[in-house]
Amino acid sequence: MSSRLEMRWVPPPGVRAVFTVRTAGVSGAPFDSLNVATHVGDDPAAVARNRSRLRAVAALPAEPVWLEQVHGTRVVDLDGIRASAGVPPIGDASVASMSHRVCAIQVADCLPVLFARRDGSRVGAAHAGWRGLAAGVLEATVDALGNAAELVAWIGPAISQARFEVGAEVRAAFVSDAPAAQEAFVRNARGRWQCDLAALARQRLSTIGLDDVHGGAWCTFDDREQFFSYRRDGRCGRMAALIWRA
Repeated sequence: MSSRLEMRWVPPPGVRAVFTVRTAGVSGAPFDSLNVATHVGDDPAAVARNRSRLRAVAALPAEPVWLEQVHGTRVVDLDGIRASAGVPPIGDASVASMSHRVCAIQVADCLPVLFARRDGSRVGAAHAGWRGLAAGVLEATVDALGNAAELVAWIGPAISQARFEVGAEVRAAFVSDAPAAQEAFVRNARGRWQCDLAALARQRLSTIGLDDVHGGAWCTFDDREQFFSYRRDGRCGRMAALIWRA
């Protein structure tokens, strides 16, 4: 069993990226088996072994800088902090120019988005649930990386439109500022809305000049073998999206 997703994306020269799947780890149910999150109730020793396995299999140059994600827009610049195994920085995105600083986010339905400058000089990762997406976490990450036209992005596995039912307040959070966002919502038979997170992300990135966007075709809810899904399972583990300069 593999611990990594075939990303169908070639990052710029000198940049490495990985997205983990749920297999090839040591955690027991319901976190089986490659859970990398410490905050979901899994055995800390199992999480530590999974993270160690990830470092080895992915040939990571250092321990990733794991964030305490809060569904906000704060971007942590890893060049300015001391990487440690202590208290994680609070934020929903990270960026780095220094080599061997590994940007990492954890997901189990929310949208993971990885970024890199075309010349490979700077990278970033963002966690975009609907709240963070609506509040501007992708725009904040791009702003921290530089000119949007000089960036490429990759959208990883997330819950698909067919599986992501939301209320009118979620649709309003997007449509009130960008009427074109209504194209990412379809009314269902219950009078609620099916939300396309990947489409919203592409739309928002395009608005600020970033059109070189890859990925976005996987559904975490539907693919039980590869992915954790909070909406499907409730109590579950987390996958990781990581990017760094080699």
